[in-house]
Amino acid sequence: MTADAKRAVRVAVLARRRASTADQRATAAARVQAELVALVRRLRPRLVAAYVPVGTEPGGPDLPGVLAGALPAGARLLLPVLRDDLDLDWGAWTGPENLVAAGRGMREPAGPRLGMTAVAGAELVVVPAVAVDRRGLRLGRGGGSYDRALVRVPADTLTVVPLHDGELVDRLPAAPHDRAVRAVVTPTDGLRTLNGKPGVVPHTSAGRTGGQ
Repeated sequence: MTADAKRAVRVAVLARRRASTADQRATAAARVQAELVALVRRLRPRLVAAYVPVGTEPGGPDLPGVLAGALPAGARLLLPVLRDDLDLDWGAWTGPENLVAAGRGMREPAGPRLGMTAVAGAELVVVPAVAVDRRGLRLGRGGGSYDRALVRVPADTLTVVPLHDGELVDRLPAAPHDRAVRAVVTPTDGLRTLNGKPGVVPHTSAGRTGGQ
């Protein structure tokens, strides 16, 4: 029943994303990027894990380059590499020219693989999702890749999901293995912390709420 309920939500949200216009997605991406850039500049992390949005995913395909440009000197950005078993390895961002097409529409770095546990050292992890609820539970694409990857991320690491407006919902169907994230970013409301943890995420200069 949980799988069927998740599928129904996923279908509805993805259909709504496809119905949005290119201009709407570009405007939303710019706002989400501004929020994440402000957060990165405030935190000054030495290691960040993110991903390359594809299609109608929030944040726009240039999100990794935007985040990398906000990092302090010497900091690194990791991007996921999809394994054959749908788990995630990681590689370093070295520029858009070194991204290659991969499974499930992903784009990933072509360089050396750093291992599945590389994400554990990140101080900020930007996570994709179709929707997130106010407990922090996320709905992914159904492959389970980030469910497994997030198990390797320490509980006190800041995990943030970019969303379109309307994709932060009161409650999602969940399974025992689902791992909560700590915050979301939406175009209208900016950075919002979840699950009753308003002090987890620092206020950002671009933010409109900075938390619940």
